[in-house]
Amino acid sequence: MNAHLIPKCPHADLFNGRGREWLKHQPLPDDEQMAVQRHVGELDRLGEDLALLDRQIAKGTMDDPAVKRLLTITGVDLTVATGLMAAIGNIGRFESPQRLVSYFGLNPRVRQSGLGAAHHGRISKIGRSHARAMLVEAAWAAAKAPGPLHAFFVRIRAKRGHQVAAVAVARKLAVLVWHMLTKQADYLWARPSLVAHKIRALELLAGKPQKKGNKPGPAYTYNVKKLRDQEMRVAEQAQKSYERFVDTWRPRPPDEKARGRLNPARLG
Repeated sequence: MNAHLIPKCPHADLFNGRGREWLKHQPLPDDEQMAVQRHVGELDRLGEDLALLDRQIAKGTMDDPAVKRLLTITGVDLTVATGLMAAIGNIGRFESPQRLVSYFGLNPRVRQSGLGAAHHGRISKIGRSHARAMLVEAAWAAAKAPGPLHAFFVRIRAKRGHQVAAVAVARKLAVLVWHMLTKQADYLWARPSLVAHKIRALELLAGKPQKKGNKPGPAYTYNVKKLRDQEMRVAEQAQKSYERFVDTWRPRPPDEKARGRLNPARLG
């Protein structure tokens, strides 16, 4: 395209309907037009294969309580939930959330020489790379929605930048996943209408029929702006509560912690 001085596609997606129509009318040589058609055809074929795989995954996980539990987390969709469960398997394999964080390679590297101070560096990236990538993707999505995860992202971003903040949220998501699966509890700040919308999308993808009748289902509330905005306000309140907690929280100095551990009253 650049070799023929053709400008950038004016549409958001080059391969949607309008983008393809624009591409078809560009003044390219015949051999390059044929190459473009071959590539577009290959893209469509791969899209059909992916759609078939998505349907098979949806059918296999439609009744999985762990997948539905992870869908309650803002930012986690079906692909992320099923990918994480495929990587985790039985959560009982991990004795603590830190073990799961290390399994995903989201734990920081530690460098220490002799009795010197330990220095924490970048994440180890040792472990299930595809699951780690999914957690980072979910972290970016969660950072855009109101809630405690957004507040956490903003706080880390102010100190370390976007990329470090996204990885920090991904690590927090791994800890959250461990607690939810271990305690069999849904996300505390889940938005009910959004969760119902995700689960209904999962059912439709698995091939369940459309519901008919005058009585709307739980997912219908997601289409009601008033109810959707009400849930957003609750999430914003949770975000502000987290911000207030962080503002008032002050860590104790190391010497005070040591005195606390040696206090006989605490030991009694």
